[in-house]
This record gives sequence, C-alpha cells and structure tokens, in this order.
Amino acid sequence: MANRNSTGRRNMTIQKKKTFVLCVVSVVMLLLLGVRVGYLMLMCSDYYTARATDLHERERDIKAARGRIIDATGTILADNKTVCTISVIHSQIKEPEQVIDMLCRELGLSEEYVRKRVEKYSARERIKSNVEKEIGDKIRNYDMAGVKVDEDYKRYYPYDTLASKVLGFTGGDNQGIIGLEVAYEKYLTGKKGQILTLTDARGIELDGMGERRKEPVAGKDLYISLDVNIQKYAEQLAKQAYETKQAAGVSIIVMNVNNGEILAMVDVPEFHLNEPYTLIDEFAIQQGTTEESTQDLLNKMWRNGCINDTYEPGSTFKIITAAAGLESGAVRLEDNFSCPGFIIVDDRKIRCHKVAGHGAEDFTHAVMNSCNPVFIAVGLRIGVERYYEYFTNFGLRQKTGIDLPGEAGTIMHQPDKIGDVELATISFGQSFQITPVRLMTTVAGLINGGKLVTPHFGVKAVNADGSSIDEFVYPISEGILSTDTTEKLKYVLEQVVENGGGKNGYVEGFRIGGKTATSQTLPRGSGRYIASFLGFAPADNPKVMALAIIDTPQGTYYGGQIAAPVVRQLFENILPYLEEIGYQ
Repeated sequence: MANRNSTGRRNMTIQKKKTFVLCVVSVVMLLLLGVRVGYLMLMCSDYYTARATDLHERERDIKAARGRIIDATGTILADNKTVCTISVIHSQIKEPEQVIDMLCRELGLSEEYVRKRVEKYSARERIKSNVEKEIGDKIRNYDMAGVKVDEDYKRYYPYDTLASKVLGFTGGDNQGIIGLEVAYEKYLTGKKGQILTLTDARGIELDGMGERRKEPVAGKDLYISLDVNIQKYAEQLAKQAYETKQAAGVSIIVMNVNNGEILAMVDVPEFHLNEPYTLIDEFAIQQGTTEESTQDLLNKMWRNGCINDTYEPGSTFKIITAAAGLESGAVRLEDNFSCPGFIIVDDRKIRCHKVAGHGAEDFTHAVMNSCNPVFIAVGLRIGVERYYEYFTNFGLRQKTGIDLPGEAGTIMHQPDKIGDVELATISFGQSFQITPVRLMTTVAGLINGGKLVTPHFGVKAVNADGSSIDEFVYPISEGILSTDTTEKLKYVLEQVVENGGGKNGYVEGFRIGGKTATSQTLPRGSGRYIASFLGFAPADNPKVMALAIIDTPQGTYYGGQIAAPVVRQLFENILPYLEEIGYQ
C-alpha cells in the first residue's frame, strides 16, 4: 500500500513538471510570436503593405509617345496620332447584350467575335486596338458599365509616301520595322506608363475603387538632314522618269560632299507609310502569278535600292580610275592616246562605245569622251596591286556606315583572281558591283580634298522639352587623295559637263562637274541597261552632289541623254534654293 502511494506521488510530480515545462514553452513561444508580429508590424509594414497592394493591383500599360522625326526645315515627317484601345471587364458588365450590340456597331466587328470576348471570364479582355479617337470618344460617351476606353498612340506620317524607304515605319507595338525608325529606335522609343487598378482575390477589377497612374515618358525627337523641299522635287523627277521611260526603278540621292549629310534619297516606286502592309500596284499585280509569297513581295516593296542593292556602275566609276591614275603618276592630263575603237587585252578584244574610235586624244578629252580603251590602258599602267590598294584606300571595299539598316557590301574579285582582262573591265566600271551610296560617298571624298565622309541622316535627338540633346558625330577619314589630284579631277569633270558627254547636265549660271554612265546588266546581251549621271556643284568648290540612276529604261537608254537631264532639272531648282537658305 505504501509503495502504491509513493508511486502515485512520483507520477503526480512528473506530471506537474511536464505541465510546468509545457507552460513555460508556450509562454516563450507566445513571447517570440509577439516579438515577431511586432517586428513585422512595426519594422516591415511598408514592405508587406506594398506586397499586399501588388497582389490586388492589375497593371495596364500606357504607350509612350514615340519621338517625332523632323527634317532640316523643321517639318514633321513622322508624328503620333492619338488612338484608343477598347476593352471589357466581364465582372462589371451589367447589360451584356447592349454592350455586344454597341461594340459590333461602332467597331464594325462580327457578333461572334465580340460575344466571345464579352462573355469570357477574365480580368480584362481587349476588343480592338488602334481605334480612331473619334470612335473611342463615342464609345466612352455611352457610359456602359464594364466597357473601358484607353488612349494610346499610333505612328502617323503626314506625307504618306514621301521618303518611305528612308523613314521606315513601326509595327503594332510601336517599334521600328525598317529605315530610320529602326536605326534610331533607342532614341525614338519612350518609356511606357501604367494604369494600376485594384482587383479582388480572383483578379477582377473592383468597380469604383479608382486607379493609380505612372505617366509614360515620351521618346526623343529625331532631327535629320533630309530637306522636305529637295526630297519632294527629287521624287517628282524620279516618278516622271519612271513613268516616261517605263523603267524598273529610279533612284536619286542628294548629298553634302563635305560632311555626308543626305538631303534627299528617292527610290521609286515608294510605298504608303500609313498602310505599309498594303502592296502598291507594281507589286499587287504579282500576287498569285509567281511563287513569291505576299511577305516576299512586301520585302521587295520596302527594299531601298540606294543602299540595299548593288550594281555595276559603268562609266561613273571612271572617276575612280582617273583619280588613281593621276595620284599614282600613271597618267597626266596632257598624256596622249589613240583610240581605234577597241583595245586588245590578252586574247580579248574590248570595244569602245564609239565603234569608229575617238582617234588621237589627250587624257582630259578621253575623260570627256568616256573612252574605254584609254581607261583600260590607264588601269593596266597602274597594275593590279596598286589599283587594288587605291580601291581599298578609297573605301570601296567597305560599307559606308550609313545610318540605315541593311546596307550591302561591295562584290569584288580578290587580288589573286584579277588578271589583265579583269583589271581592264574594272577600269571602266564592270566586273564588280557596289551600291549607289558607296559610289557617291567615294566620289565625294575624291572631290572634297580627300576626306572620306560617312553618309548619314541623323543630326541630333532632342527631348520634347529640349532638356537633353544628343548630337551625332560620324567618322571622317582624311587624306585619301592629294589636293593636287583633287583639283585636276574637279577640272576634268567640269570639262565633261561643259564640252563632253555630260553636257545635258549643264545648268546656266552654275559650274557643274559630273560623269555619265550606261552600264549593261547581267547577263550580257540581255538588252537591259542602267543609265546614270553623277553631278556636283559648284565644280570648283563642291558642296552638293546628286546621283540619278534609271534602271532598265525602255527606248533610249544612254545616261547622258536620259539621266543627265534629271540631275540638271534637279540642280536648276535646288541650287538657287540652297543659295537662298545659305546652305554650307
């Protein structure tokens, strides 16, 4: 009996100890929990409040206004147009049938399409984007529960087709697709804003709870060297030549020879910037008649032949051969030659464009006459190794670095693949291919005193409020040609226009230098030609240069007869204009 009592007392003691320990542990845990809760409430309240808000907020992006593109005269070439995005919130809609009927009527959408979205259980369902502001305002005025109208921006081009292949266009996300729009994307694009609305646990926006906004930041305005007046007139002349000569295409470039600023760049046919995915007539007629897809046709329509395509320049390239010959000492302006109408190189007979030949002539008159045998003779005097060095030094083996995407490179033989025949044909502009802008940039360097400039459009990017300005600087390579050779080259090219094959490029009251070309496209004998003329003014102190190229003209195809008059008409109008505005 005593043992049983003793055992019971021990058990009770143990039980009391366990209870006491449990109580102590519980008190400690409660104290720790209290400390933790106090810490979270007092020290971390801001953090957890923000987290809670994030869980109950729904974000909607607000598009930022894209920077405008502004020409040298201050004319806006690319702007923003206010448009609307129409959305619905299922949980807030009170009269679904009326909403469906209204949206179908105002947006021109099918009932099936709208009903599917109105009846969908989602936080927010987009019905249509890029809706005209007038229609968006009309929908907002219906004041229907659950229907949301948000304003954003759509790119708008006031002149539509003007400089379409230079400016480029943007996609549905307002990002650049081609042209300057993509080249200067980082400056033009802005920073999106946001609309923050409260939602319930299911993510449905709560009616009447208000919104918080983070305002968007507009992109920078891009100022470019292109002059809308010169561009308009160049396009007018290009379209005229395109239609009258039934050509495959016409390109015109106008550039400042001293700093590389491009004043105009035309590549007809141009397309509609405000409807860039609609094929123009020249390409629409090809749909279904070839194996090319619509996207392939669009890519061809958007292609800028001035920088994306290469061609054999023909006789305009004789300017480079003349420069290399004069600089190397292989020829002097007074050196005498005899042209019987052909020249034999190895076992090949290469003819002059004048079948009867030019007879006796010095080098100055050979340039004026664009005599192939003389230029071949000069090329052979220079030799492959030295000629290739000049080809490289004049920048012809590299891209110009123009601020447009997709510039093509020169297609040229490697030195070990150039024999006498290849050198002969290269000397008068065949057997290799370059872009129009590459030819123009190199010639600019040869007549401006030996500065190889970088052709460009971008001048500066400026904040809308003018608080930040990014001035663009472009590379210039000095000393590609001596001053003495430059002076001789300018003199002889002025003679080409004064008394030679380029006389149709002469402009009364101005000193013009230049060179014509008529090159045959591959395959030889196809009957397809490219007529071109490269001119500059003033001849003694060049400031501006123009290149006109007419691809596959019908009927007369000689550069001196159909391309030189285009540049003459261009200069007749723009040279007085440039003098008037004091262009340097």
